[in-house]
Amino acid sequence: MNIGIIGYGKMGRAVEKCAIQKGHNIVFKINSLNQHDLNKNNLSLIDVAIEFSSPKCAFDNIVFCLTNKVPIVSGTTGWQKRLPTIKDICLTHKASFLHAPNFSLGVNLFFDINNYVAKLMQLKKYNIELEEKHHKMKKDMPSGTAIKISNDISLFRNKNNESPIPIKSKRMGQVKGEHIVKYTSEIDEITISHKSKNRNGFAEGALLAAEFIRDKQGYFKMTDVIKNL
Repeated sequence: MNIGIIGYGKMGRAVEKCAIQKGHNIVFKINSLNQHDLNKNNLSLIDVAIEFSSPKCAFDNIVFCLTNKVPIVSGTTGWQKRLPTIKDICLTHKASFLHAPNFSLGVNLFFDINNYVAKLMQLKKYNIELEEKHHKMKKDMPSGTAIKISNDISLFRNKNNESPIPIKSKRMGQVKGEHIVKYTSEIDEITISHKSKNRNGFAEGALLAAEFIRDKQGYFKMTDVIKNL
């Protein structure tokens, strides 16, 4: 598979390393210094684009690929309020797009476990705390993963007119990513957590997503990829 990497930071490099190990070909790598190299000619050379840029660039990068009917996978967070617009563009141009706040298969399993617990807890008297920790260079706060966890829990809590769950965010050292949900009552406490040890899980998940959407049309989520495994 011929891949174009848009956003050649730490995640872009992790994707490149993983892709080469799996036998894929990296056609181009776009960063802030060569953004002008992202053009129609280059897009015509790739099967799929993998985008890990920045919140301020992600939307335009994705629109450019979709309007040129190039399948694109994006893991950039901090801009998700514009996802409905991207979905409309994707469907209008009969393109292929997949966005995930986190591509780690472990994190997506964490989502499922937490959703199950949150559903069971909706009628119980548990207070819920949500905390996320990342490295000090992470640009968005709270993380996209934490926002998804909060939104998922709110689907159940809102039935009881409860307030949104506050997210405690910490930026420290080289922490790759840690998310903790605590359900606390007067008699006990249930804690669900996920801690990333490196970026390999994110890169492998992004490649699985790229392989999944390569020959498809539509707007997809990571759950669609996992169901296909």
